[in-house]
Amino acid sequence: MLFKDARDSQILVLSLFLILGITTRDWTLKWDLIAVTILTCLVTQLFLTILTQISSNNYHKFFTSETFLSLKSALITALGLCLLLRANEPFTMAIAAFFAIGSKFLFRIKGKHFFNPANFGIIFVLMFTHSAWISPGQWGADWWYLLLFIGLGGMILKQVGRWETTAIFFLSYGALETIRNLYLGWTWDVLLHNLMSGSLLLFALFMLTDPRSIPNAKIGRIYWAITIACLTFILQHQFYLTTAIFWSLFIVSPFTIFFDKMWKEPRFNWLSNSKNVLPQTIL
Repeated sequence: MLFKDARDSQILVLSLFLILGITTRDWTLKWDLIAVTILTCLVTQLFLTILTQISSNNYHKFFTSETFLSLKSALITALGLCLLLRANEPFTMAIAAFFAIGSKFLFRIKGKHFFNPANFGIIFVLMFTHSAWISPGQWGADWWYLLLFIGLGGMILKQVGRWETTAIFFLSYGALETIRNLYLGWTWDVLLHNLMSGSLLLFALFMLTDPRSIPNAKIGRIYWAITIACLTFILQHQFYLTTAIFWSLFIVSPFTIFFDKMWKEPRFNWLSNSKNVLPQTIL
């Protein structure tokens, strides 16, 4: 199941989730929207990678293995958009895909992008279009979905070594929701319903733990996860944002720069599953 390159595992798992959602949950997501999203992500990644190499006079790197390996990350972004974002028109998904990949090239510090690409694309179309939305309840509340997400997601987190980020987020967010639930005198099934959202699980297992955009050091990731959990709780219950988790990640993402300066650790390496520093790549 697990490959040497963790991106292969992510692509397999996210593809399984997408097929599962379409076939068992009767989503309204159309195949043309999926195709447009994937194609836009791949073409944008390839075009911007080559453009970056031209601007830096690295002509010898054209169409190298590094260039094509970067397409794996673009495919993961595309699958994330297909799983979490809904739109009426293919053009809206194309916009989300274009700006998702573009954010990796535009918002960079010392070769590292600090916005999660899929999250950036989602926020962009939510802000600037009127035909995109998030459907938090699209997975329903079946227990077997929960077990599948946790099982497969846990395998990916173990491979990339970012399990503590998800764990701390759920502990922090779960504790806040539990306190609120007790304060309001609600039954435990209300709490379980709030914590079993499929979108929340996908967010915490795959988007929140993107090793290329979150803080490098473990202590930084712990503070990062707690901050996002607290902000999500505030935005959801004080400002009634159903998309609170995505806005929280978007708002906190620039602070990755601060966390990396406070606690210095080498960047994540996809291929070796270690903390070795990669060259200045566009992966």
